[in-house]
Amino acid sequence: MHVLLFDDPAIRPHLLPFTFTRPVTALRCGILTLAEKWQHRLGVARVGYLTESYLQAKYPAGDTQGPALVINGAICPDDLLVQQVQALAPGEALFDEQMLVAAHLADATQVAELIQEGFQKTRDVLEPVTAIQAVWHLFLRNGAEIRRDFDLLTRGRQSEPVGDKHTIVYAPENIFIEPGVKIRAAILNAENGPIYLGRNSQVHEGAIISGPLALCEGSHINAGAKMRGDNTVGPYSKVGGEVGNSILLGYSNKGHDGYLGNSVIGEWCNLGADTNTSNLKNNYAPVKIWSHSAGRFVNTGQQFCGLMMGDHSKCGINTMFNTGTVVGVGANIFGAGFPRTFIPSFSWGGAAGFETFKLPKVTEVAERVMARRQLQYDAVEQGIMQHVYDATAKDRVWERAAPAAPQPGVEL
Repeated sequence: MHVLLFDDPAIRPHLLPFTFTRPVTALRCGILTLAEKWQHRLGVARVGYLTESYLQAKYPAGDTQGPALVINGAICPDDLLVQQVQALAPGEALFDEQMLVAAHLADATQVAELIQEGFQKTRDVLEPVTAIQAVWHLFLRNGAEIRRDFDLLTRGRQSEPVGDKHTIVYAPENIFIEPGVKIRAAILNAENGPIYLGRNSQVHEGAIISGPLALCEGSHINAGAKMRGDNTVGPYSKVGGEVGNSILLGYSNKGHDGYLGNSVIGEWCNLGADTNTSNLKNNYAPVKIWSHSAGRFVNTGQQFCGLMMGDHSKCGINTMFNTGTVVGVGANIFGAGFPRTFIPSFSWGGAAGFETFKLPKVTEVAERVMARRQLQYDAVEQGIMQHVYDATAKDRVWERAAPAAPQPGVEL
């Protein structure tokens, strides 16, 4: 049976800028992406994605002939929910109040129409589900999801040994080390939550790690880093400085000193040395952040909320991000002072003002950056970025206010 994960149209817009460049279910919360969670728990080799047409070349639906389980890609599964989904008979659907959780279709070829029209037979979930419905939900639920994923991935398996006599370990039963991991003179404290070190990852000298923490495949925690808990470092990333309750989705670097808290950083991002994020307002009031779907700032209801940065965005050294800053896709931020708390996609500049980071220049940078990971910025990636560039033009208000300026001649 096919497994198809769909973007709920009531949820996807609230997860921009991250869903500009991926389906909802490709977001990482905990150790795994939401799609990987379902894949592991259902025991299937692959899943299909029902997402925006411009993303389908990278995230295909695959074969939709025959029976399929169609699952809301924003939902984080657990054992009980998976049992309910697997128990669905053809034609039945599972709901959490008004939200479609999953459906069993005898023929998935008309899945889009069926989702819109509804289902005659329905069941209700036994317990409320965990759904990622806002960008701040990613870091809020990260610690709990690390625990769930840790149990899922390590059940019945034996960890590799620490293998370094100068590393101090607390609660070793809560630490799991995959093959190829290298640790040197670090402190691993898993008393408050598990620590998962992915295949071929590295923990460098003097790093202090408090769980829950997920260090994914090929990633590095740099020398002297302070990882304060509830952190995920996605695949092939590098992290230094002080980090608390934050997620790097993958292929991104925060390699130097500086604080990152209650934040989510997309793929192919780079935070320059001594970049700092504020995650708490001076008056301790709830944080408001920019909503792409609402077109205005919305109240998160959270006292702590830092930086939300979309894919392929970068910032220079000593950048200061105010509380609740949202950065779109493909932005380049630099200069003194606090930039605005909403930085549109393909912006070039900082507190002194912005111009448009033209797509050919974005392409040059992306090609160089991805080549360092032996990956190509191919036609599929370029097509996604072109779509996002066009779709976000309305956010770059300076393009309407004045003729386009020539691209700044700053060395990248």
